[in-house]
Amino acid sequence: MQAKFRQILWILCGALFGYGIATAQFSALDPARVAPHIFENLLENEHLRVLKVTERNGETAPLHSHPERLMVYLSPCAWMDEAADGTMFMQSFRLGDAVWVDALTHGGKTSRVVQDCSRLEIELKSIP
Repeated sequence: MQAKFRQILWILCGALFGYGIATAQFSALDPARVAPHIFENLLENEHLRVLKVTERNGETAPLHSHPERLMVYLSPCAWMDEAADGTMFMQSFRLGDAVWVDALTHGGKTSRVVQDCSRLEIELKSIP
C-alpha cells in the first residue's frame, strides 16, 4: 500500500512540475510582457484577456506566443509579409474587420507596416 502511495505521489509531483514549466514558458512568451511597447493589457479576468496592439513600421517584437484569438481592427492596417517560399505579399484590413486567428508563436522580425496598425486581440480562456 505504501509503495503505491509513493508511486502516486511521484506522478502527482511530476505533473505539477510539468505544469509549472509549461506555465513559466507561456508567461515568458507573453506578448504583453516581452513587447509592452506594442501590446497593452486592457482587461483580464477568468474568462478572457483583451490586448490593445499598436504596430508601427520598424518596431521589432521579440519571440512571443499567442493562443487562438479574435482580432478586431481599430484602424485600417496594411503590412508586407513573407510567404514560406520567400515571396512578399501585402496583408490589409479595414476599420472594424474581425478575424479569428489560430495560435501562433513568432517574433524577432522588424515590422514592415505600411500604415500604422491598431487592433484589439481578444483571447478566450478555457471555461470548465
